[in-house]
Amino acid sequence: MPSSSSRFAVAVHVLALLAGAGDGPVKSSSVAASVNTNPVVIRRILCALGRARLVTSQPGAAGGSRLARRADRITLGDIYRAVEGGDTFLLHRRRPSRRCVVGANIEEVLGGVLRETNAAVEQALARTTLADIVARIQPCAPARTRGRAAS
Repeated sequence: MPSSSSRFAVAVHVLALLAGAGDGPVKSSSVAASVNTNPVVIRRILCALGRARLVTSQPGAAGGSRLARRADRITLGDIYRAVEGGDTFLLHRRRPSRRCVVGANIEEVLGGVLRETNAAVEQALARTTLADIVARIQPCAPARTRGRAAS
């Protein structure tokens, strides 16, 4: 059975840190400290965000990652598609038994509900930008960490 994923939440966290850092590059180790995870996890997320052209990264001592475009041009939908891909809710991985009345009909009956639900999720994520998230974070950030990439 598929399990819930935290990749989306971590990706939003990563991008909020990069947005708060301005034009300066942020190292994956600094991001990992803020997320409280291993830098390898962060690098995997950054790779997915890079493939989606949401971040650029440069290796080396002076390297790090930064946003590829302004935070107000990145929606939560962009981020979700970059790290999760596809719909939020899916039908069975394997076709249910056609010998059972429920199995024979569940995909048709549930399919419409899931399409409607997925469309609603996509619309909700498209309405919120990374800049909106950063603006909501800033008022609650402690004074000593405002504007820094990671604490």
